[in-house]
Amino acid sequence: MLKIITAAAAFCLIAGVRAEVTPANFDPSVKPQNDFYHYANGTWLKNTPIPPEFSRWGSFDDLHQRNLENLRLLCQRASAQDNGSTFIEKMVGDFFASGMDEDAINEAGIQPVSFEFDRISALQTPDDVLGEMAHLDTLGVTAGFDFEVGPDDKDSNLELVQLGQGGLGLPERDYYLRTDEKSKELRVKYVAHVLRMLEFTGYTPGDAAAGADAVLRIETALARGSLTQVQLRDPYASYHKMTLAAAAALTPGINWPLYIDGTHAPAFSDVNLAHPDFFKALAVALAKTPVDDWKAYLRWHFIHTYAPYLNDDLVNENFSFYGTTLTGAKRLLPRWKRVVSTIDSSVGEALGQLYVADFFPPEAKASVLQMVANLRASLRSRLLAIDWMDEATRTKALAKLDAFTVKMGYPDKWRDYSSLAIDRGSYVQNILKANAFEVRRNLRKLGHPVDKTEWEMSPPTVNAYYDPSQNEIVFPAGILQPPFFDPKADAAVNYGGIGAVIGHEMTHGFDDQGRLYDGQGNLADWWTPESAVKFKEHAARIVKQFNGYYVFPDLHVNGELTEGENIADLGGVKISYGALQTALAGQPQDKIDGFTPEQRFFISFASIWAVNIRPQALRLQVNSNPHSPGEFRCNGPLSNLPEFARAFAVPEGAPMRRPDAERVSIW
Repeated sequence: MLKIITAAAAFCLIAGVRAEVTPANFDPSVKPQNDFYHYANGTWLKNTPIPPEFSRWGSFDDLHQRNLENLRLLCQRASAQDNGSTFIEKMVGDFFASGMDEDAINEAGIQPVSFEFDRISALQTPDDVLGEMAHLDTLGVTAGFDFEVGPDDKDSNLELVQLGQGGLGLPERDYYLRTDEKSKELRVKYVAHVLRMLEFTGYTPGDAAAGADAVLRIETALARGSLTQVQLRDPYASYHKMTLAAAAALTPGINWPLYIDGTHAPAFSDVNLAHPDFFKALAVALAKTPVDDWKAYLRWHFIHTYAPYLNDDLVNENFSFYGTTLTGAKRLLPRWKRVVSTIDSSVGEALGQLYVADFFPPEAKASVLQMVANLRASLRSRLLAIDWMDEATRTKALAKLDAFTVKMGYPDKWRDYSSLAIDRGSYVQNILKANAFEVRRNLRKLGHPVDKTEWEMSPPTVNAYYDPSQNEIVFPAGILQPPFFDPKADAAVNYGGIGAVIGHEMTHGFDDQGRLYDGQGNLADWWTPESAVKFKEHAARIVKQFNGYYVFPDLHVNGELTEGENIADLGGVKISYGALQTALAGQPQDKIDGFTPEQRFFISFASIWAVNIRPQALRLQVNSNPHSPGEFRCNGPLSNLPEFARAFAVPEGAPMRRPDAERVSIW
């Protein structure tokens, strides 16, 4: 039976969780000076098991799940409404109903997408293969490489075709090339998974085995031509703007007119051939790899993309590798959570309209915007005081800060879904249509100025981002809730939570990548050589610091890969601490639960990084994710802060107080 909850009552589901210092989470056996992360979170870590459906569990995950409960209510309500519902409500309701019809999905099996396999089976030539890659791209399947439209890095008002490396089924290129035993074992499991998936698409066991081997060979060849995760951090390494004719001359063997015609893209003359060596490798693979091998590869990438939305056999096999093997998750999420998450990722600004109407009060937006103003002022003060930056560079840094734009809560202009027809029929067909809609929407940007109002995350998302090409910080409504933000919490807790997140995103504008973009979002060198050298010297120290953190005896944090996030974490907490001092000026400095405002600030900061994570997921994160594990996102920045040392009387020589010669301070 559908249970309808009113907007006011629904908001109480969130409001009932507070942003606050919780002494019960502390571990009194750990001294703050030795390990602040476990001091502030130790009892919570010991007493909070990871639910079997998850590979990790922390504050972000907890809030995300609470958000899903609210989104479920909205989907159920929309699904139960009659013809009086709005277009958006009907779209969301029909999408939800199609995804929840488990019996129909299982009965249909693979039939709703079988015509795609018929297309692939008919391929005969390398040009046919390339044409099929283009067709699959129109359905949201990245086979072979990435083709999309995005801002020109050196002209942020111009939309440009972006051609980039891609087409891999494992997390990133080094998974194909590492020679250690764990990597070899994972590749064996990957091939076995691809084999089983190919069998589900109609291959005989023998053909599936040969096809799976072919997939690994093709993907390994593409991986060898790909840049590493660290190399991709340099935006100049991925910027090679040229005419389409010049790109064709660099990559003989790739029939670009045929491919572009297959994507139905509007006419264009210029492209960013982001990774030329990759496309040279792809051209060789197209010429030398038998078409039957490519058929297996294309069939695999289609079923890999759409398996989560088909019958139970495919869903479970997909989860067995990408859930259990890669991340250690033990149980599939309930269907309703998977369906709601899919609706959010497919038509997030439709579901988002319903979400903000019920769950995002206007006073929350106003309160956070005031915090942003304080944080901006704090960062300005720090830029004015930095002693390693010369005046010419400082002037341009301040101009970039002044040019920052802020998006808070939800878009001012909602996405137009009027051309997308969702119904209560086939769930996977709805997703095919939604993906095709998004691809068409992206391609239609060609020939038009960049739309500065667009968002890259949906309103319910528990996350935030900085976009260097727009020089903007963006905070969806989903994260503006406890434990990150609570309009009723004391300032110290809010600045330690959402304040540090806001400061983090601001600092991304000045990290090792963001600093390469100017105030208008263009990739341009606005630094004097002297200040650039000084920055790199300071940044090298944070790389060294994080390279020294081991998660397993054979694996340490990759300081080069995580450099930008670590700079942002350090800058974010420093900027937010400064903003807190402004907010507290003239206010009572009372202790709460025995802690000063400064101490509560750091405890709040530590609590947002509390997370239990499975070994498989931790290894995956360190190998492929630019964010450091939560423990080091807490202890790493705080051990560099004199403000933290003062707040907790950390003596010299203690682990949480790095020696002066090793202390890192950038922004």
